[in-house]
Amino acid sequence: MLRGEITTALRSALLEELAANGYGRLSIEAVARRAGVAKTAVYRRWNTKIDMVLEVVAEVAGRKLSLPDTGSLRGDLRLVLQILAEALQHPLASQIIPDLLVETGRDTKIADALERARRAVQDEVGVRLITRAIERGELPADTDPDLAVDLVVGPLYWRLTIARLPVSSDDLSKLADATLAALSAEKPTAPDRT
Repeated sequence: MLRGEITTALRSALLEELAANGYGRLSIEAVARRAGVAKTAVYRRWNTKIDMVLEVVAEVAGRKLSLPDTGSLRGDLRLVLQILAEALQHPLASQIIPDLLVETGRDTKIADALERARRAVQDEVGVRLITRAIERGELPADTDPDLAVDLVVGPLYWRLTIARLPVSSDDLSKLADATLAALSAEKPTAPDRT
């Protein structure tokens, strides 16, 4: 195998090992064995298990989302929810994400890496999705992109990653409608306390 092929094989093997056995039982030897290479090939690329996991997971989590402008906030919401649902339901991701979430309580390096990945997606999706909606006049100019993305992603993430319940196309449409209603709702005014 060529150097690039070995690296690709190791990355795939790492994700498969994480999904099958979790971070706690992950070993460099098992990753090398699954990739069909000597463990020295791993050590040429990464010094430790945590270095390997952080780099590969950050690379996967940091991939850009393709978010074409559908022409409406509802359409954009539906598209984002579909993309995220497919990603979260991927056989590897559906095993790896919950396991790494547990590890965030034990390892600040993992917690920091997952937070950076979450922040990058939040910035990318929030800025594009909400900015477009504001420019089209669908949302007020003072809409908070971070809160908006929490409203978009939170329920889907909860359902697929924490509750581990299935989601249908109809569920995604209903979630898009509910999110649109929440984002479009008038802000409550503070009660007059005079």
